[in-house]
Amino acid sequence: MKSSKLIIGCLATLGLTTGMAFAQDAQNEAIAERLEPVGELCLQGEDCGTASVASSDEGGDSGSVDGESIYGNVCSACHDSGAAGAPIRGEEDAWTDRVEKGFATLLDHSINGFNAMPARGGNPNLSDEEVEAATAYLVEPVMDVPETGGDEAAEGEATADAEAGEEASDEATADAEASEGTEMASTDAEAEGSGNGDSGLDGEALYSSSGCAACHASGAAGAPVLGDAEAWGPRLEKGAEELYASAINGIGAMPPKGGSSASDEEIEAIVDYMIDEVE
Repeated sequence: MKSSKLIIGCLATLGLTTGMAFAQDAQNEAIAERLEPVGELCLQGEDCGTASVASSDEGGDSGSVDGESIYGNVCSACHDSGAAGAPIRGEEDAWTDRVEKGFATLLDHSINGFNAMPARGGNPNLSDEEVEAATAYLVEPVMDVPETGGDEAAEGEATADAEAGEEASDEATADAEASEGTEMASTDAEAEGSGNGDSGLDGEALYSSSGCAACHASGAAGAPVLGDAEAWGPRLEKGAEELYASAINGIGAMPPKGGSSASDEEIEAIVDYMIDEVE
C-alpha cells in the first residue's frame, strides 16, 4: 500500500514538473517573439540592397519614398557640384529653361537619361517611383512639383512626348555628325600613323566628346584629374586591363562607360590616352 502511494506521488510530481517546463518554454517563446525587431536600420552611405526606403504597400506613390536619401546617394555627386554640366540643386538661373518643360519631361530625362546623365542617374536598380521621388526633391526648390498621378502630370505627358521626338531628331543629327567626325578623325589618325594602341582610335578626341572631361578635368565626384600623376599612381599599378574593366563596367561614383554610349574599343582608347598623359 505504501509502495503504491509512493509511486503515485512520484508520477504526480513528474507530471507537474513536465507541465511547468512546457509552460516556461511557451512563455520564453512568447517573450522572444515580442522582442523581435520590427525592421532593419540602414544608414545613409551603406549598401542596403537599394538606394532608398521601400515604398509602402498602400501608397505606391513618390510621397512614400525618401527622395532626399536617394538624391544624396545617387544624384548629389553631379547636382551639388555641377559636374558634367548638371544644373545645381536650388540654382534658379540654371533651372529656368528646364522647369519650363514641365515636371513630366524632367522625370522622363531622369528615368531614360539625357545628354551626359545616364538613365536613373547610373543606378539601374532604382524603380520609376524612386527616381520620381529623387527628381521631385531635386527640383522642389525651383518649381511646384505636381502630385503623383495628378492632372498636371498627365497633361505633361503629351508635351513630353512631343519634345522627346524633337530631341530625338536633334540627337540623331548630332550623332550622325559626331559619327562622321569620328570616322574622319580615325582616318586621319591612321593616315598619319597616330592614335592610341592598335585600334587607331583618337583617344584624346573621344575623351573630349564622350563627357569624360566633365569629371576628370575638375575632379568631380572623386574622379582622378587628367595628368595628375599622384592621383593616378595607385591606379596605374593595377595595370591597363583593370583600368579598362573599371571604365567599361563602372566603379565608385562613375557609371558604366561614364554614362556614354561609346563602344568598349573607344573606352579603351580613352583610357590609353589618360594613361599616356601621366606616364
